[in-house]
Amino acid sequence: MHIAVSACLLGENVRFDGGHKRDEFVTKQISKYASFVSFCPEALAFGIPRPSLRIISDGENERIISNKTGDDLTQAMIDVSKSEIDKITQTPLTGIIFKSRSPSCGMMSAKKYLQNGFNDGKTDGIFMKMCRERFPLLPMEEEGRLQDAWLRENFMMQLFAYDSIEKLKENSYDIKSLVKFHTQNKFLLQAKNEKLYRELGNIVGNHENLSFVELFEAYEQKFKLAISKKSTIKKNRNVLEHMAGFFKKNLSKVEKEVVHEHIQEYADKLVPIIVPLSTIKLFAQKYNTTYLLEQVFLEPYPKELALRSDIDSSK
Repeated sequence: MHIAVSACLLGENVRFDGGHKRDEFVTKQISKYASFVSFCPEALAFGIPRPSLRIISDGENERIISNKTGDDLTQAMIDVSKSEIDKITQTPLTGIIFKSRSPSCGMMSAKKYLQNGFNDGKTDGIFMKMCRERFPLLPMEEEGRLQDAWLRENFMMQLFAYDSIEKLKENSYDIKSLVKFHTQNKFLLQAKNEKLYRELGNIVGNHENLSFVELFEAYEQKFKLAISKKSTIKKNRNVLEHMAGFFKKNLSKVEKEVVHEHIQEYADKLVPIIVPLSTIKLFAQKYNTTYLLEQVFLEPYPKELALRSDIDSSK
């Protein structure tokens, strides 16, 4: 898969002071599974090194101002941002990772100021805001937020889910393959949003007798919306209980106690989600519960990322 990434996070010396902000998770972990398309509208517009910038708000509009000269650089930033968006869209993207707190790329983390110099809260950087409008369903995060184990786990799950439906489109697909895709993603979707999961099931059922092209388009849009939602302990626990129900009649009394104890300990934040998931997978293998073993939720991304081993990956 291909991910657009702020160039400074990849170690490119493009910051205003000529330095970089290489991010280890991006360059050492995500790089094993994705290729990167770098971008930096500020460097393209104003060179390296360059005066630092700030966002000034008058209550209705936001402008980019040079901290050195006070010049209004808003239009220059907009023009170059359009060019950078055109550049990154030449590659079929699976997601975008932005530099936090940047006046061009910050994701509701860029500081904005009133004309009198007082802080006026935080906002999206200009380039980031344009990306939101251009790619409303594309997975997006900033590296600062990816330090949070919960946000990181949800983002990676979204990335790989988004990539999976894109790969489905690349192959020769039909209603049969779509039904299989939906079935395998059942518990992942339920962990994201129960309502959207049910709506997706109705789409696959095709009660409106849509053409397959119309059907898939409707499914794709709602699937991408569903995977953008965040999983929670409550929703995950519900999914875990549902999964355990598939082989409960086969379990001995002791085995049932083990399964429910691990689920309860997860709900109480005593153990990470990998504990009950591993237990469920073990019994699914023991009792040959094929339906469960094919569920994407058991391994929504490469296990080597070890994101579910962190107790803080659930909230």
